[in-house]
Amino acid sequence: MKHLKEMYEYREMIFSLVKKDLRGRYKGSVLGFMWTFINPLLQLLVFTLVFSIIMRANYEQYYLFLFVALVPWMFFGSSVQDGSTCIMRESNMVKKIYFPREVIPISTVTSAFINMILTFVVVFIVLLISGRGINLVALLYLPVVMIVEYILCLGIGLIVSALTVYLRDLQYILGIVVMALQYMTPVMYGADMVENANVPQILKTIFNLNPMTPIINIYRQILYYKQIPDLSTLLVAIITGVVFVILGAIIFRRLQRGFAEEF
Repeated sequence: MKHLKEMYEYREMIFSLVKKDLRGRYKGSVLGFMWTFINPLLQLLVFTLVFSIIMRANYEQYYLFLFVALVPWMFFGSSVQDGSTCIMRESNMVKKIYFPREVIPISTVTSAFINMILTFVVVFIVLLISGRGINLVALLYLPVVMIVEYILCLGIGLIVSALTVYLRDLQYILGIVVMALQYMTPVMYGADMVENANVPQILKTIFNLNPMTPIINIYRQILYYKQIPDLSTLLVAIITGVVFVILGAIIFRRLQRGFAEEF
């Protein structure tokens, strides 16, 4: 409780770092903050071209099937990759002043989270224009899964930000891991394809152990299928998120003592 109280006392610092990141994300570019919306739309265009035309994925309105999963995945990928280098980016602050070091990964993940929320404006517009529509009752569960994903990303962000201070190569390894994990997560295909595939059960088990699998499934149930999410899937996602954030907090607290000596 004492540590949580201290974190609350530094809330203004978190807000300041979030503003700094959002303002500097596309600083100097011609389109500026519009890249928040353009970037996922361009990725959507590429993936739709490949899987809807070339490889012919058999999903109705595949671009929507993909888009509602791609946006939360981009939040996850950004949290992991940006989170891995956030302590090193703020090394001058770490060396010179005292503050709870968790402030840095929290602000990094929060910035990516706000970016995702803004991008969801485009998702809703596309859902309405396409004629697919929105189930308002199912939509009530969307903030829940967003918070669950935020907690999961924060936990992973705490872990990778602390480890990368000591293992600098990890930031490059994580780029490959995130890319590989995207193909092991039902972003460009449905979870039903894995369940119906003729593969060993152990591979299906590994697929289901992916912490992002239940979260992506819930986003798709709410926005694409317009269904109230399965409560068992939601419970798995919540438990996974809580476990990761607790584990992340423990690892970060133990490793942060040597941060200053590493710079």
